[in-house]
Amino acid sequence: MTYCVATRLNQGLVFLSDSRTNAGMDQVSTYRKMTVFERPDDRVLVLMSAGNLAITQSVLEILQAAIEDENLWTVKTMSQAAALVGAAIRRVHERDHASLAQHGIDFNCSFILGGQIRGEPCRLFQVYAAGNFIEAQPESPYMQIGESKYGKPILDRVITPDSGLDDAIKCVLISMDSTLKSNISVGLPLDLLVYRTNELRVSRFVSINEDDPYFEQIHHHWGQRIREAFAQLPAPDWSTMATEASRPVFESMIRSADQ
Repeated sequence: MTYCVATRLNQGLVFLSDSRTNAGMDQVSTYRKMTVFERPDDRVLVLMSAGNLAITQSVLEILQAAIEDENLWTVKTMSQAAALVGAAIRRVHERDHASLAQHGIDFNCSFILGGQIRGEPCRLFQVYAAGNFIEAQPESPYMQIGESKYGKPILDRVITPDSGLDDAIKCVLISMDSTLKSNISVGLPLDLLVYRTNELRVSRFVSINEDDPYFEQIHHHWGQRIREAFAQLPAPDWSTMATEASRPVFESMIRSADQ
């Protein structure tokens, strides 16, 4: 499994993905989930994938090898780019879904596509296994794929379109750290890419390993602050919490002495 998260902010976009792949407890390996399509001063497209690795690799190969008139290097809008990702997914599904089903394997894949093409604003999409997609909105300025549940609470509490890029970086790293803590199917190294609106080139990218000092600082301090905040919470006050009206109905069975 994997975990990928991206945010769309007024200042730009932040992308973070892990690199764990596994097909069982004894078949764990590393494979990069982030692919960047960059033509400086024209476009930056970032594609992240989750799901069956053979399926996502096939989709990516179609997108990278496309020689048709319309491909990721020629489309004029990000929505057209998202539609191309969806079309590639459907091509793989048409080719492979029957044989996968014969072996009891679900057609499982999902993608996050974000970036900017000259002439339009930064945009962020999530593309599903059916090839359809949705776009991030101000009310929901982030996207997640893979093992998303562990890292969602911090995103809901912190991320807004007005968040700064540095705050978003901290937030997605905490989101990833929470996921790493709770799920062994997500693992290092991580790929972090930050894109500032209208730059039309990648200027901030880093691969994060176990010895990365900033990520270790995030991991240590976040865990410590959570424990401190928990310790400062008051104990339950039963005099204000419990009332006769709120009591549940207790059923009991009294056995007679001769039973």
